[in-house]
Amino acid sequence: QVQLVESGGGLVQAGTSLLLFCKASGRTGTIYAMGWFRQAPGKDREFVSAISWNGADTYYSDSVKGRFTISRDNAKATVYLQMNSLKPEDTAVYSCAAYRPTLPFNRYSDYTFYDYWGQGTQVTVSS
Repeated sequence: QVQLVESGGGLVQAGTSLLLFCKASGRTGTIYAMGWFRQAPGKDREFVSAISWNGADTYYSDSVKGRFTISRDNAKATVYLQMNSLKPEDTAVYSCAAYRPTLPFNRYSDYTFYDYWGQGTQVTVSS
């Protein structure tokens, strides 16, 4: 089992930045590819970004490309999501997830391919 805990969310004004953290614990002998998803009230879960196990490959949704940056520090078992130029439409609960390690990392935007999830952290962007 892997436990994931997100932090770093909050209430900010449009145009500012936030750095989200996703800390893994438990069965961390396996280094997982990781993803960030978000869900706003009344909306479906949405892919935000993903990163391969060694950080060599990163992916972003069109809505955040150029504004968000995903990274990881495997020594700290932590994945980061740097969010710049935040917009009100970025308001959502952001959750990190660990990708199923037995599969190729080519379905990174499909939340059903992730095995472990954190509880999420709320990001609210005011206009």
